[in-house]
Order: sequence, then C-alpha cells, then structure tokens
Amino acid sequence: MTRNTSGSDAYRKQVLDELHAWQRSMQKKPSILNEATKKLQAKANRIIPEKAHQAITQAIKHTTQSIMTGSGLITPRLVLSDAPLEMREAKIIDRIKFYRSTAAVEGAATGFGGILWGFADLPLWMAIKIKMLFELAAQYGFDTQDYRERIFILYVFQLAFSSQEHRNKVYRLIEDWDKHKLPDDNNQLDWRTYWEEYRDHLDLAKLFQLIPGVGAGVGAVVNYKLTTRLGKFAMNAYRMRLHLQS
Repeated sequence: MTRNTSGSDAYRKQVLDELHAWQRSMQKKPSILNEATKKLQAKANRIIPEKAHQAITQAIKHTTQSIMTGSGLITPRLVLSDAPLEMREAKIIDRIKFYRSTAAVEGAATGFGGILWGFADLPLWMAIKIKMLFELAAQYGFDTQDYRERIFILYVFQLAFSSQEHRNKVYRLIEDWDKHKLPDDNNQLDWRTYWEEYRDHLDLAKLFQLIPGVGAGVGAVVNYKLTTRLGKFAMNAYRMRLHLQS
C-alpha cells in the first residue's frame, strides 16, 4: 500500500520536531532516578499479593495471544491511510482521545470495587489498548494481518511500558524495522522479558488502584495517563516507520 506522507510544511515540521525529540528520549541512558525507581518497583513487587501478580501476568499473556492470533480484533472500516498525514493524524488523535476516555471510565469502575474488582482491570484495559493500537496502525497504512506488524505492536508496548535500559534495546530493534529479521517461530521471541518489564512498570501505579475508597480516582487517572502515553509512543513509532526523518 502506498502511504501518502504529504501535508502542509508547517505540520510536517511540527511532526519532525516531535519525532526527533521522541527518538532522543528513547536513546537516553538510564538515570539515577530510573535506577532508584526500578529498585522501588522491586520492593513493591514483594508487597503486592501473589494473586495480583498472577492476574497481571495472565492479562499480559492473553494480550500477547490476542495480538498474535487477532482474536476479536477488527480493522476499522474508515481508514485514511492514503490521505495527507495531517488529516490522518487528526483522526488518529481523535481516536486516542476516545480510547483514553474509555480507559479512564473502565479504570474508575473497576477501581471503585477495590482489590477484587481491581483484578478485572488489567484484562479490560489491555483489550482497550490492543484495539487502539490496531486501529492506529491501520490509519498509518500498515496491515495488522501481517505477522511482522503484530510483533511491531508488541515492541510499541515495550517502549511505552518498560525501564529506560530495556527501552534502549527495544528502540534499536525497531529503529530500522524493515531490515530487522524476525524468527520464524514466535516461541523464540523473548516473551518472558516482555511480560516482566510490562508488569514491573505498572505494578507501582496499579497497586493504589486496589485500595478501596481511592481506587476509583486512581484507576481513572492512571488509565487515562498511561493510555495517552501509549498513543503518543505509537504515533512516533509509526512516524518513524514512514521515514519522515529522511
């Protein structure tokens, strides 16, 4: 599919500035704060009940399986992949707003019930994020029926929700994605690192969502902010795939 990357010069400059700033942030070395946060997350992991860890792990496994098989995922009918970039991204930003609002409502609803309902949050929120990423990929003109595109979506997840150290590694993998060789068997992929990085990144934020009384407010804010973050990461990852920097 031919991807039209034309648009106004002013918008193109704005996009390039945002992309280059994002690329620099992806390649930063882990800071002292990053290291301290990772240690704090390790301590939080020991506090959080084992059932919570299991719920998070199962949600992530289910997400991985959904991405690989496409179960329940539908490419949107209205895809503007041949439209100018500015028009496509206006639609994309609108969809990110929709999904982050949906995620906030879902987080508030499950957070209201405390720890028991909190266990239900991860699978529901993960489903919202998957659908958003598949839709964004389609709007940028990429075929999510392609195995490589589904793996790319997994890497976008890792960029958005992992330590800076791991983010550096993932960025190097997708920086020149078209030349990156994937194993024929997806079981050879490092799923364990994917699960652990994602889980550890979210544990600290999600811990407070399990507390009755404050869980609803925390759930709404956390889901809203993290879904927004994922949307921004996805936009820049796909902008990079369009070779806008050249």
